[in-house]
Amino acid sequence: MAEQQQQEEEEGMRSPNTPVPGGSPTGKALSLARLLQYECSRLLQLYTEQETFLSELPAEGGRMVSLGSSTEEPDPEEAARRMHAALRQCLGLLHCAIARAEEEWGEGESDYETLRYTVRIRLEHLLHTTKNLLQTDDVALEVTPDIRCDEETDGSGGAFQLKLWTHRVLLELVHWADHATQALHVLHTQREGAQDV
Repeated sequence: MAEQQQQEEEEGMRSPNTPVPGGSPTGKALSLARLLQYECSRLLQLYTEQETFLSELPAEGGRMVSLGSSTEEPDPEEAARRMHAALRQCLGLLHCAIARAEEEWGEGESDYETLRYTVRIRLEHLLHTTKNLLQTDDVALEVTPDIRCDEETDGSGGAFQLKLWTHRVLLELVHWADHATQALHVLHTQREGAQDV
């Protein structure tokens, strides 16, 4: 049974268009967020294995993705919309990281590059899914990346700085994929009344 589950996870990683199981739209979004969360964590792991010096450096800087501060606890719908906005920013950062890495080192075919592509596709898929879940006549959601590549954000201070910046981007992906899973779990619980998903 565990072997079959591992094989299904590996197949899902190879084919980002594999449908995510789940009955309701929120259940499917939650499953997709969980898969993205797993893949982002794995991507960070592969990157730190590739760039071993990163384990010796202290984490620097604060959050790269910011949604502003709010004193009130948002309802599940608003929390999911904020998560959607954060994921758009993450997608923009990921696009920048991919573009800068390909400029600096060319396209690669390692497990890291393959999974990085899968994460980008999965993140785009989750954005489309959450847009369909949350968009109303009063609220329009975008799925395009929400960050432009410029010298202030994309680690253009040389190869070493680019590696540090890419590490920070991956940490953001892990952080916001975790938040997406939490927000969609709460939303699913509210909409479907299902506690154990």
